[in-house]
Amino acid sequence: MKVSTLFRATASLMGAVALCFNAYAEKLVILHTNDTHSAIEVNADGTGGVLQRKAIIDSVRRAEKNVITVDAGDMVQGSLYFKYFRGDVEYPLMDMIGYDVRILGNHEFDNGMKDLAEKYRTVKGARLSANYDFDGTELEGVFSPYVIKKIGGKKIGFIGLNVDPASLISANNIDVRFKDIIPEANRVAAYLKHDKKCDLVVAVTHIGYEKENEKTTDPELIAASSDIDIVIGGHSHTLIDPAHPEKYPSLLPNADGKLVRVGQTGKYGKYIGKITIDLDRLKGSDGKDYEYELIPVTDRFPEDKLDKRMKDFIEPYRQVVDSIGGRVIARSAYSMKNGERVGPMANMTADLTYDYLRHKVDSLQAAGVDVPRLDMAIMNVGGIRQDMPEGDITEGQILSTYPFSNYFVIVEIKGQDLIDALAVGARKGGEGISGNVRVVTDGKGGVRRVVIDGEEMDPEKTYILGTINYAAEGNDDMVSLARHRLIWTDDVEVAAPTLRWFVRQGELGVPVAPDPNPRYVTDTSL
Repeated sequence: MKVSTLFRATASLMGAVALCFNAYAEKLVILHTNDTHSAIEVNADGTGGVLQRKAIIDSVRRAEKNVITVDAGDMVQGSLYFKYFRGDVEYPLMDMIGYDVRILGNHEFDNGMKDLAEKYRTVKGARLSANYDFDGTELEGVFSPYVIKKIGGKKIGFIGLNVDPASLISANNIDVRFKDIIPEANRVAAYLKHDKKCDLVVAVTHIGYEKENEKTTDPELIAASSDIDIVIGGHSHTLIDPAHPEKYPSLLPNADGKLVRVGQTGKYGKYIGKITIDLDRLKGSDGKDYEYELIPVTDRFPEDKLDKRMKDFIEPYRQVVDSIGGRVIARSAYSMKNGERVGPMANMTADLTYDYLRHKVDSLQAAGVDVPRLDMAIMNVGGIRQDMPEGDITEGQILSTYPFSNYFVIVEIKGQDLIDALAVGARKGGEGISGNVRVVTDGKGGVRRVVIDGEEMDPEKTYILGTINYAAEGNDDMVSLARHRLIWTDDVEVAAPTLRWFVRQGELGVPVAPDPNPRYVTDTSL
């Protein structure tokens, strides 16, 4: 009886000791964001906002001893804050939040290399890029391939990996020697793991989770690697929710069958990713041992709990943005989602392009300029950056929806090159094409035929296309569009005539109600 009592007491004491040790286990918490796209204010759906993001991050810092904050790129471009202030708002705010590790997205290059160098030279925290060689450019010496953080007696290595800029970033905006992602990632990861004796290797990437073209994705990187333990990604705007792994799994096997944890938080700062790692149990661990959750960024913190220094910094910029953006110019008959590759937003964007350029051709011809009749328009869906809710449409909303410094162009191009570009769109799910065109697909990403004005497109015929200079350069993977002869370029940015189009609809009292029917249509009869 005494032995039994002693055993129970000893077991109870050991349990208490175990609980005590667990409570004081050395942990690392990695908080990460990606593709916040100049979302300084709270989004229309009540989520996000840089002040709420800072409050959440600070609350985790108060609760946890070891916290590292990581951003996976594209923290600019997408609101009036960037359009008018060119990063002067976003870069200081990211420093005020206190990011420890940052990499470049493709939109960081939107104002060119010189501007990016001026901004990034003062950025706090580690600036990583392992596969962009900037030697001989304005960015030489600004980035390192990796950084090692020593936490709780462990060495954590972080690698920065960037997207292939070809047909994505305008050649006028970037001057870099791109190194293939997988071999460079494996080289640096092996160096960190075996030479530098890192206990954990984290790849911070801006290459995307979902497959859209021939470029490397996070799942492909993981499948071809052996020394990367965690991937923190961006670029594809994928919300990797560990509660629903059936859609976008957060655990993927590497080349050796070991599970790697991968996270990405969608876009516009609506979520913060949180990865919790038990540093005392790193040996023999894999991705399933690293807890992962998404923290929704909501208005949980009252106004008096938000960072006053950040509020004071934002306020003068906000006043300018509000003064520009609040004027109601038109009304939308129904809500439309940006990013929908077939549907009203894509159709409307292509149709207003077609309408504007047809009238431009008429004006040029009346002035004696020899410009041929426009046949069709193509607009890349990636250039549409905001939703359009039902109801009032403001000037600021349009400028935020079409924020890029692009110009409308008219080009002469062969039918086959158009068909090839439209086929790229089919593989992605569609692009914006004018209402006189239908692309008939096989439902598997292949194109059966292209019909224009009721006739099948002739591969050998020459057509007159309206688009923007970015697409005409062969970007957004539509490389065949670069095989054109330039006829005319507008002298104002796309936003100006686009804004006039919406204003005119408002003046006419006509609600904006674009055709919702897809212009990429499927025929599975064969």
